[in-house]
Amino acid sequence: MRFLFVLILLAGTGIGVIYPWAMSNFSGHEIGTWRVYEQGRFKRLTVPLASRDAPVRVLVDLTARAERIVSRQRTVLTLTAATNGRTVLASTLQFNHADNPRQASPQLPDKIFRDEAGLIAAVSPGPYLFTVGPGDAEDIPMRAVDLILRSGVGEIDGRARPVGYALMAIGLIGFLLSLRSRGGRPENPNSQPPPPRWGRGST
Repeated sequence: MRFLFVLILLAGTGIGVIYPWAMSNFSGHEIGTWRVYEQGRFKRLTVPLASRDAPVRVLVDLTARAERIVSRQRTVLTLTAATNGRTVLASTLQFNHADNPRQASPQLPDKIFRDEAGLIAAVSPGPYLFTVGPGDAEDIPMRAVDLILRSGVGEIDGRARPVGYALMAIGLIGFLLSLRSRGGRPENPNSQPPPPRWGRGST
């Protein structure tokens, strides 16, 4: 039974964690990466998009001198995307879930944290204006911010995370219960030595 619960736990991890992460970061192809913050200054970015690029996933990489981002549920960065005077995406970024940041350089202590700003499902051909700005989180040692656009990305099934987390919970709870039940297993009567056939105590 323990092996079965381990398989359920692994399946839940694949569905609820690995699948959404892979779809967000590797599906489709990259349109480009642009630096939108450096040396204490934010700058707007205009990118021409075509209808064939849809859907476009918007990702943000934050380079900071920190082991993790502790924003205390505050907003680290804000992002909007607009075309023809119409806002098509507005997002707040917290980077709280980025527990495994990338190393910016072996010679530097800076780490790169990634967060997803959202998806532009339908693309009208033309220039798109991306505006990244600071949020209300304080004491975030930002070094740089990069905007990444990925084209033709796969849509994440909204049921994946809830189903995956449920399987992970079932697998973990079942595995722990199987460990406890093994400790309380009744003793095998055949493991006792047979009673003597003669002398005292014989039947």
